[in-house]
Amino acid sequence: MSPSPRLTLAASTTGAVLVALDGTVLTVAQPALQRDLHTDFAQVQWTSTGYLIAVASLLILAGRLGDRYGHRRVFAVGTLGFGAASAGIGLAPGIGWVIALRVVQGVFGALLQPATLGMLRAAYPPERLATAVAIRTSAIGAAAAAGPVLGGALVTALGWRAVFALNVLPALVIGVLALGLRGTPPAPSAPVRLDPVGAALLGTALACLVHTLVGLPETGWTASAALGALVSAAAGAAFVRHERRTASPLVPPDLVGSRAVAASLGVLVAASAAMFGTLFLAGWYLQDVLALDPFSAGLRALPLAAAMVLAAPLAPVLLKRHGPRRTIASAMALLTAGVLVLARLDRTAGALSTGAGFLLMGAGFGTVMVAATAMVVRRAATAHAGVAGGLQQTAMNTGPALGVATATTALALFSGTPHPAGPALENALGPSFALLALAGTAGTALALALPHRTAPADPASSDPAPADPASSDQAPAHAGPRRSGTS
Repeated sequence: MSPSPRLTLAASTTGAVLVALDGTVLTVAQPALQRDLHTDFAQVQWTSTGYLIAVASLLILAGRLGDRYGHRRVFAVGTLGFGAASAGIGLAPGIGWVIALRVVQGVFGALLQPATLGMLRAAYPPERLATAVAIRTSAIGAAAAAGPVLGGALVTALGWRAVFALNVLPALVIGVLALGLRGTPPAPSAPVRLDPVGAALLGTALACLVHTLVGLPETGWTASAALGALVSAAAGAAFVRHERRTASPLVPPDLVGSRAVAASLGVLVAASAAMFGTLFLAGWYLQDVLALDPFSAGLRALPLAAAMVLAAPLAPVLLKRHGPRRTIASAMALLTAGVLVLARLDRTAGALSTGAGFLLMGAGFGTVMVAATAMVVRRAATAHAGVAGGLQQTAMNTGPALGVATATTALALFSGTPHPAGPALENALGPSFALLALAGTAGTALALALPHRTAPADPASSDPAPADPASSDQAPAHAGPRRSGTS
């Protein structure tokens, strides 16, 4: 008997929430970590940067491993490793150990994240997939909203190590349960082959890209940043050339060649860039222009998380009634409108004005996440569900880094200084917000390439749960604004 889709959804959602909580609570814990370990700001930032580079460079390969060995099996390994790394960080004696274990945690996080979507694709028929994705997205939004509050309470009461202890027990429980799930053996199919050369080239391209983007807010466009961008571009070009020639490409050409999948991935990058770039600028606006403390600034941004949680369950209904093109284009327009509302604010703005901007952004982003993710995963054959999940997660990891880098560059450009403050900062925020609204506009344009209606799923991918090879013992041959860093 196949594992219950509800159990699969519970495991997938719990895994996604663990990752979301980890990222949001870490930003609250970093100052205390810096004081306790007597280190400097640059080293503390590497606790985020090292994790992000490891995750972004391995997501697609991790998805392919799920396609080969089974999503539940890879999910269990990723979850157990994530929890073990969290326990190690909580016991780490120095900053070097923390950074190294955060990189290890990133590797297991990369295994975990695509598998959460791969399991859903295998467990749910296409017509019910968007609802499952919506539940997962609502939980992520709630975790992002609760993370800073929960993290602050833990750090205040027990210290920064308690933040990492938070993940250990849930990760161990869900990982062991996932390993224990068994179902009917899958139908015989051709083995999924790995592409180590393609994985190395793509991993290099993404690692260099993310490292460059994450470093821009602190260093600007230095020779090192330019070199990183060139290496990323060269490795990316080599990856494309290799994929066209190899018999077993890492990314199936029928998946990336789909107009709907390509447009959906582009929308996810544009939406997450606009969202997180705006949140970065909003942190400066709320704390430096309005002179709010971090807690009050977080309260001003709560409408974003609330709207995201409420919008996600409505997305499947909108998809069914209005189709992908209208749903996603309208949601991107809402997100862009929210950015433009914030662009018009000054030091006299009250909670109602800022809340309206955040509310529009949350409603748009929550809908886009569900609808575009469902398009990517639904269009993939079940045998390629892991790669589809890896592509979606890669878009959602590179977009925020791109958005923050764009916001930082815009602030420096419009203020005339790399570290604006006072009137120079206030005058530069409006046009910087407007520049990020262009990313939202680009996402709206990309959404117009999507189909009017959701087409029937690929016949090769229409069967639910039995396609996951891990269902048998046999495997085939934050919502709140913050100033710097993402995790």
